[in-house]
Amino acid sequence: MHKDLLRLARAEPAVRRHLALCLAAAVLAGLLVLAQAELLSGVLSGRFALAALLPLVGVVVVRGALGWLQGVSAGRTATGVKSVLRARLMRRFQESGPAGPRSGELVTLVGRGLDALDPYLSGYLPAAAVASVVPIAVLARLFVADLASALIVLVTLPLIPVFGALVGWTTKTVTERQWRALSRLGGHFLDVVRGLPTLRAFGRARHQSTVIREVAAAHRAATMRTLRVAFLSSLVLELVASLSLALVAVPVGLRLLSGSLHLDTALLVLLLAPEAYLPLRAMGTKFHASVEGVAAADEAFALLTPASGDRDGRTGGTPDAQPREARRAGTRPPEIRFEHVTVRYPGREEPALDDVSLVVAPGERVALVGESGGGKSTLLHLLLGFITPSEGRVLVDGVDLATLDLDEWRRRLAFVPQRPHLFAMSVADNIGLGGAASPELIRAAAASAQAAGFVEAMPQGYETVLGERGVNLSAGQRQRVALARAFCRPSAEVLLLDEPTARLDGRSEAAVVEATRTLAEGRTAIVVAHRPAMIGLADRVVRIGAGRIVHDRHSDALTAERGDAR
Repeated sequence: MHKDLLRLARAEPAVRRHLALCLAAAVLAGLLVLAQAELLSGVLSGRFALAALLPLVGVVVVRGALGWLQGVSAGRTATGVKSVLRARLMRRFQESGPAGPRSGELVTLVGRGLDALDPYLSGYLPAAAVASVVPIAVLARLFVADLASALIVLVTLPLIPVFGALVGWTTKTVTERQWRALSRLGGHFLDVVRGLPTLRAFGRARHQSTVIREVAAAHRAATMRTLRVAFLSSLVLELVASLSLALVAVPVGLRLLSGSLHLDTALLVLLLAPEAYLPLRAMGTKFHASVEGVAAADEAFALLTPASGDRDGRTGGTPDAQPREARRAGTRPPEIRFEHVTVRYPGREEPALDDVSLVVAPGERVALVGESGGGKSTLLHLLLGFITPSEGRVLVDGVDLATLDLDEWRRRLAFVPQRPHLFAMSVADNIGLGGAASPELIRAAAASAQAAGFVEAMPQGYETVLGERGVNLSAGQRQRVALARAFCRPSAEVLLLDEPTARLDGRSEAAVVEATRTLAEGRTAIVVAHRPAMIGLADRVVRIGAGRIVHDRHSDALTAERGDAR
């Protein structure tokens, strides 16, 4: 019995009533089998007149009604328990903050995990109640009817729970492994999907597909092991019960033929003996069907325990970070050319970019400005290879981007999005994105991004595990971790930044701007910006509106114009 589930059921009055009604109906229906066997054996042996069939029909009808009542009460019990558990888990998740479970794992738990409690609450608990009462009642009646048969049943009956317990321990172990694999798959998959643009930009999307494939294969293997154990356990229980019944039936038949046993007693024994084994067999079957729900309940109550909220969810590694020495000597940033580029998104009539032509010289720093929705981010996504032009082309040193190896091209890029995605893993893994970056390179990248101060002040420093999406960091800190990722790619020749100072306070903005200034040195940089401080880093300012280039001027000329206007 799961003590925490029973304690919860007893603590909720409505659930307690439904559970008591369910168990009472199941036990009464089980006990009525004694009356049913008595009447049927009496009619078949001639001990009772045919009129006894009417009470027999009444017993069958009552058993059917009790079965219906048990099913309804069991369903309401399961619904009540799951509702209470889901509400408590959601409150715990809101209170725990970054120390709580990853949302993908929580969704798996409150969804499929708690739904798996149905076989336990509506199947195993009633079966356990019946198994604790009916076999004893059947044995008592058999001792009155036929001592020899009762002794055989008494000796063989414990074999079923013994073998069931032996197999049940193995079933519980393999099912817990299956549940952990499913929980990991749910949490990891959601984290990867949310961070897919980041993974693609850093060239690790294919690696993550391999990781997900491995996690899914582990879950599939665990599921097959669980099914094999369940089928074998059913075979063992059926075999033991069948052999036990044979030990009862064969002597009864021989004694009946020899005349040493009356027909009505023989029929009663043959009708009641299976009912002694049946509740234990049913309890074993229901247990195997409910083990996944028990594993989910164990995890749910572990999360509800205040001291057990810490989780160590890790994404399993992402893109490679190259050592600083890997920067190729003699390379220069590429020239980037947009030639009459038009981009149309599905379902939108107006193009996101309309006949845009733009040349970014090697090592030039260009700021893209304009109203939201004008097409600035679309330009960056073109360079990242996330989208392709509907018309026109993008050239990198005169080579069409569509013909380049995107993984090789992205290794030449450093990308800092407007809303950087931080994975539920350590700060060091987030900066190096789980690749081969050395601790020295990671610390140097954090220092260059002005992130070392707050990282080193964390409880475990660079090994501190971040909450999902970096919820335990401020917006400015998340942005500086994203900049540190870019610093961790020293061989990158092109820097792409999408409004890195959006939603930051003045102090955080100043830190990010200074880090960006250092990061852009010696690289071609294209920055989507609204703030003057970030625009001031650019050699050239390109205003985009409604998918077109409105004006294109060098920043010093634009500054001179503003001075003249004053």
